[in-house]
Amino acid sequence: MPSDAALPARAAAPAPPGPVRAFWRAFRENRGAVIGLTVVSLIFLIAIFAGALAPHDPLEQYRGFSKLPPFWVEGSDPRFILGTDAVGRDMLSRLMYGARVSLFIGIAVMAVSMVAGIALGLTAAFFGGLVDVMIIRVMDLIMAIPSLVLAILIIAIIGPNLTNTIVAVTIVGLPRYVRLVRASALTELSKDYVTAAKVSGVGKFRLMTVTVLPNCLAPLIVQAALGLSDAILEAAGLGFLGLGAQPPTPEWGAMLADTRDLMLSHPWVMAFPGLSILTTVLAINLMGDGLRDALDPRLRRS
Repeated sequence: MPSDAALPARAAAPAPPGPVRAFWRAFRENRGAVIGLTVVSLIFLIAIFAGALAPHDPLEQYRGFSKLPPFWVEGSDPRFILGTDAVGRDMLSRLMYGARVSLFIGIAVMAVSMVAGIALGLTAAFFGGLVDVMIIRVMDLIMAIPSLVLAILIIAIIGPNLTNTIVAVTIVGLPRYVRLVRASALTELSKDYVTAAKVSGVGKFRLMTVTVLPNCLAPLIVQAALGLSDAILEAAGLGFLGLGAQPPTPEWGAMLADTRDLMLSHPWVMAFPGLSILTTVLAINLMGDGLRDALDPRLRRS
């Protein structure tokens, strides 16, 4: 009999990938999602470092340099790469600072909506009865009104400024988070691990926040990513109507409103803010689709 030392060593089985690596492997299979993540990351970096990257002050007006075309059009000025607007402000600088304002609105709306949606959704799912009915009926009432119309109504009551824009867009988007958290929590409450936690004497608050909530985060993360793009669009719509960020704040929707009279004579002045909104929203939606596929095992590609 050969000794144990002479036996060939068995190859060790490869360790299964960790959750982060498995998520990234599933996410990068969607090329559109990777492109979206790259574009969103670039826009975030531009927004964060706008003060260092912008060649000019976004509010400074250069007399005698109004309505300059971008660098590839005859008559441009090399100091203003994307030209200037109707009052001589540098378009590139305003777009960079506009990314900061628009992303700040989107992130603030997403954060407040998620926190409030988790609180209301879990409350409705765990307490049920009259509390559940009241919360859901209020959410149904909000959803029954077209989002932009409701946002305009709220702004008309509390006044147009940047803070009130965040409040209005948050109220408009809140029902999606509440209903999603409630539905996910109700599904989890019927599972055995929740029953076991109840039998072991876990308090209701701990059961809501520690036991059930972590299992509701996957769809909530996807909704947050998609809600970010919706918030940017809603804020841009309010800004275009003059009910969002007020001039001279360099917000993309307000920039569109300031230049609509130049749409035919100087189309680039209106095209750049519109393309910025389109690119940002499209990239966030692509990234959100990738998050959905990666976080839901049923949608992962084999």
